[in-house]
Amino acid sequence: MTAYQPVPAHVDLPALDRDVIDAWRASKVFERSLDQTADGPAWTFYEGPPTANGMPGTHHIEARVFKDVFPRFKTMKGFHVPRMAGWDCHGLPVELGVEKELGFTGKPDIEAYGIAEFNARCRESVQRHVDAFEQLSERMGYWADYENAYWTMKPDYVESVWWALKQIFDKGLLVEDYRVTPYCPRCGTGLSDHEVAQGYEDVVDPSVYVRFPLASGPWAGKADLLVWTTTPWTLVSNVAVAANPEMTYIVARNEAGRCVVA
Repeated sequence: MTAYQPVPAHVDLPALDRDVIDAWRASKVFERSLDQTADGPAWTFYEGPPTANGMPGTHHIEARVFKDVFPRFKTMKGFHVPRMAGWDCHGLPVELGVEKELGFTGKPDIEAYGIAEFNARCRESVQRHVDAFEQLSERMGYWADYENAYWTMKPDYVESVWWALKQIFDKGLLVEDYRVTPYCPRCGTGLSDHEVAQGYEDVVDPSVYVRFPLASGPWAGKADLLVWTTTPWTLVSNVAVAANPEMTYIVARNEAGRCVVA
């Protein structure tokens, strides 16, 4: 018969957590998994990096779980998967966080404070909680190479981005075109979809309907042109109403018996 150790009635889960982590460290489980697959085909993994200017949250755990599935699966299939960790140091949220800390309300405050000094504060902020992220990753078994992690603010990373763009350009895959880009007048910069989503909200936009009496034609004195605008403050400078000959307009009668062309 196989002897089993009795299960204690009360389990110290935090202590069990630490014991497992210590066992991973002592046995060098991650390093050994890399050594065992050293001769296998390479499968490249660069972490989509988090920004460490704030403490990690539940959403970071969820993202890391999904990211961890693929390197583990490929390792089990015999691939060599050195996981390159990274840190995202760019983006408007970093700057807004530092502005909030300094009590700034706009770009003039940054310029008065000093661009170099402000950039230094931003660089400091994105390193603030790196240790917390590393501890979280270790506790959840998310293995990555943090000793050689890439930082998007380091010159070698920036140079690699320009190198990649040059390769794309040389292959004729980089083209110039037009796109609608959300713009922040306060910050003086274009916004990514992620940055827009951080402060997106539905607002009531002012709009007015304006009636222009027809002065000539069969409907003169009988109908008005009905115009809708979301920029009523421009009405004082308007000098004409444009009509599209390719469109079909209708004449409708309101409750007061007056006709409008829309």
